[in-house]
Amino acid sequence: MGTEHIVRSFAQELQRLSNLVTQMGGVAEAQVEAAVKAVTRRDVGLASQVMQADARLDAYERDIDAEAVRLLALRQPMAQDLREIVSALKVSADLERIGDYAANVAKRSLALAQVPVVRPAAGIPRMGRLVEAILKEVLDAYIERDVDKAIAAWERDEELDDLYTSLFREVLTYMMEDPRNITPCTHLLFMAKNLERIGDHATNIAEIIHFLVVGSPLTVLRPKNDGSSFAVVSPMAPGNGFPDSGFALPSEDEDPGPADAG
Repeated sequence: MGTEHIVRSFAQELQRLSNLVTQMGGVAEAQVEAAVKAVTRRDVGLASQVMQADARLDAYERDIDAEAVRLLALRQPMAQDLREIVSALKVSADLERIGDYAANVAKRSLALAQVPVVRPAAGIPRMGRLVEAILKEVLDAYIERDVDKAIAAWERDEELDDLYTSLFREVLTYMMEDPRNITPCTHLLFMAKNLERIGDHATNIAEIIHFLVVGSPLTVLRPKNDGSSFAVVSPMAPGNGFPDSGFALPSEDEDPGPADAG
């Protein structure tokens, strides 16, 4: 009877840990959606809310870390139980990073709202909708412990890369045509890269789900189709401030620090 009680109690503790991760995922999903809306609507107030709400994800991560460490110390889990705890730690770390990138999108939207609209800005909502769909699918897969659904979301990262590369080239073209576009287009580039990185963290979660359910890592190489590092756009006309040999911006990550950094 005592052993049965201990097993039941441990199962309840693991479920509470999983519920915390699920709740954190819901907050991260809402953050991404709100950040994209802030860009689309040029809503400064909503952008500020997204930046301030990032602290909620940090708090969730701390709670999950503390609970996971407690379970590891007291229960000394093995096999599936150990994978549950390790996976919770990894997923929460990815969700925290997703929140940071969403806050950075919101931060960039504050600057973008102060300048005239540029046409490539329409690409951000398209990327945002795809990122939201991938994130929702992967979080549903975590709740349901559905490996097939997780892999389906994982495979969509290539589609997101295609959108990002297309937007990257379009933004560069606008920067070449008119130097006045450089400031808003630079913000758009960073926004797009942040969304692309959110997609990468979502696919990380999909790989964690595979490990959690199957017990082994996903060994297939992740589909990647990001050609932005090789994008070069020739100037449209001489005298626009760029060398005749062409110009390309590096496709590096947005600063990985908190939303109020930089």
